[in-house]
Amino acid sequence: MGAITLTKLYDSEQLKHDIYKLSEHYDFIKVHTIGYSVLGEPLLELKIGEGDKRVHWNGAFHANEWITTPLLLKVVEEYAEGIIHGRQLEKELFSSTRLSVVPMVNPDGVNLFMHGSEIAKAYKDLVNKANHNHVNFTSWKANIRGVDLNNQFPAHWEVEKQRKPQDPNFRDYPGEKPLSEPESKAIYDLTQKSSFHRVLAFHSQGEVIYWGYQNKEPSQAKSIVGAFQAVSGYEPVHTIDSYAGYKDWFIQDYKREGYTVEVGKGINPLPWSTFNDHLKKVKPICFKSMEM
Repeated sequence: MGAITLTKLYDSEQLKHDIYKLSEHYDFIKVHTIGYSVLGEPLLELKIGEGDKRVHWNGAFHANEWITTPLLLKVVEEYAEGIIHGRQLEKELFSSTRLSVVPMVNPDGVNLFMHGSEIAKAYKDLVNKANHNHVNFTSWKANIRGVDLNNQFPAHWEVEKQRKPQDPNFRDYPGEKPLSEPESKAIYDLTQKSSFHRVLAFHSQGEVIYWGYQNKEPSQAKSIVGAFQAVSGYEPVHTIDSYAGYKDWFIQDYKREGYTVEVGKGINPLPWSTFNDHLKKVKPICFKSMEM
C-alpha cells in the first residue's frame, strides 16, 4: 500500500497530505517551503540524497497539466521504497545525488482547474473574464492572476511580451514584467540558491523533450537527452520559437542542462485513466536524470 493517494482530484490539499505522509514514512525525505502562491498556498520542495550532483524536477507549472504532480510524487515514492529495501541502484543514486522536487509550481491554478472560480477569492472576476466566461476551467494554464508562469523568466521575455496576450488570460500572458508572480519568483530563487547541475520541468503533452536554448546548452545535453529517449521513446527537440521559459532561463544563465519534458499525447488535461502509461515512461527519465 503506497503512502500517496492517486486521485483525479489532485489539488493542493491532496498534495500537502501526500507530501507529509511521505516525509513521515521516509525520514530521509526532507520538506521545505520555498515560497507561497498568490492565495497563500505553500510551494513545497522535497529533498532526497547526500551526493554532490544536484538535480531538480518540477511539475504543474500549468494548471491543466496537473497530472505531472502525482506522477512526480509516485516516482519519488518508488525511489524511496528502493532506498528502504536496499536496492543497489537507488542506494547509489542516494549517495551520488541531491534531488530537489517541486511537484506543484502552480497550486492556485490547479485548484481553480479542479474546483472552479469559487476558490479564486478576490480574483474571481478576473479569472472569469480571463477564461472568457466559460463555465469550466479545463483549458486554464495560468496562475490565479491570469499569468502564465512558464512565460515569466528573464530569457528574452520581451519577445513573448510583444507577441502574447496583453492582459490576464487563461494561457500565455507573460505578466507585466519578468518574475512578477510569487510562484515563478520562488522557483527562480530556489534555482539560484541551489545551483542545480540539471533541471527537468515536466509539462504535458506531446511526448517530446525540449533540450536546447539558443545553442547555449552544454555539449553533453545531446547525449543525455538521447538516453532519455532510449528509456522513454520521447522525441528530443533541440529548439522551438519560444522564450521566457524556466529551462530557457536556466540554460541561458547557467550554461547547464535544462529539459522540458512533455508527458503523454493528446489534449490537456490528459485523461486520468492514462496515468500508469505515463508513469512507465516518466519514471525511467527521472531515474536516468540522477544516474548520468
